[in-house]
Amino acid sequence: MARYICSFTVAVSLDNLLPSLSEVLRACNFEVIYDTGDYLMGREVPGQVSFSKLVTAEVLIDRTTATTEGVRLNLVIKNEELPLQHDNHCRQMFNDLQQAIVDSGQWQLLESASS
Repeated sequence: MARYICSFTVAVSLDNLLPSLSEVLRACNFEVIYDTGDYLMGREVPGQVSFSKLVTAEVLIDRTTATTEGVRLNLVIKNEELPLQHDNHCRQMFNDLQQAIVDSGQWQLLESASS
C-alpha cells in the first residue's frame, strides 16, 4: 500500500477552511465523500486509472491548536498500489495535491512538512 503524509499550517479562519479544502480537493480530481467538520475524506474520481490505483485523501484539521494566526492540517494520501516505483500514481497525486495546497489563494501557507 502506498502512503504519503504531510502537515501544513495555514492562516485562514476555521469558517473558510472547509469550503476551501473541498474546493482544492475537487480541483485535484477528488470528490469529498466524508466530512465531519474536522476531518475530510476525498476519493479520486474513477475512470482514469485501475481500481487498485485510485487514491484516497484524508485531511485532519487540528482544531485543538487552531488560533487566529494559523490552523494545522495533516494530510494522508494512500491507495492499494504497491509503491514499487518512486514516481507511482499515488506519489503523483500526493505531489499534485500538496502543490495545490501550497499554491491556493484561499489562505496563507505558514509551514509545511512532509515525509
